[in-house]
Amino acid sequence: ELESQSDALFSGDEENGGSEERKTEINGNWIPATSITEAKINAKAKRRLRKSSSRDSGRGDSVSDNGETLKIGVVVPTSPKGKLLDRRSRSGKGRGLPKKGGAGGKGVWGTPGEVYDVEEVDIKDPNYDDDQENCVYETVVLPLDERAFEKTLTPIIQEYFEHGDTNEVSEMLKDLNLGEMKYSVPVLAVSLALEGKASHREMTSKLISDLCGTVVSKTDVEKSFDRLLKELPELVLDSPRAPQV
Repeated sequence: ELESQSDALFSGDEENGGSEERKTEINGNWIPATSITEAKINAKAKRRLRKSSSRDSGRGDSVSDNGETLKIGVVVPTSPKGKLLDRRSRSGKGRGLPKKGGAGGKGVWGTPGEVYDVEEVDIKDPNYDDDQENCVYETVVLPLDERAFEKTLTPIIQEYFEHGDTNEVSEMLKDLNLGEMKYSVPVLAVSLALEGKASHREMTSKLISDLCGTVVSKTDVEKSFDRLLKELPELVLDSPRAPQV
């Protein structure tokens, strides 16, 4: 029926001198024959693309907008990131080495083992100060207060009761800034010895003798025993035999 209708329309068009376009009636609508032909061609092209895409799906192929099959991971030649402009590794994996051998990046000191020369001071620098060139820097140790003194020296004296080396105690006390608390060294040593054994008291006597003249003076030792006699009532609470000892 379609062919008969198309022949009739074609003959009618010839009679009209070909001035009108061929049309076909489908579902009550008149559609130009040229559009039907284009639709068939497009349908065939789509079926071909579906077959080719399903056939190549296992090989990782894809279809571009233009209908051209492309391998996944292959850059389109027209892309700005072509092979000539691509700086990434061809294998997809880098060597794992740091940039510039570890000397690149912000806040990096430089390559391992690099030795820097002494930086020369520019005299013409507006921030240059002549007085800084003659400065001598020293490590300042703050003097110990009463609380820090007892907390620091108690483990030193208790360790001395274990090893009995007066030279080690002397070196450790020299590294501390005792300040006005020097006289408290014999006071703390005797107070701890009163709570210990008789051997501890004998070791304390030797310690005070060795420290006198190096860490503490004779005046400091005299001042320390005067304080011990004043604090004797308090010492009796912890050591009842403190007056006799």
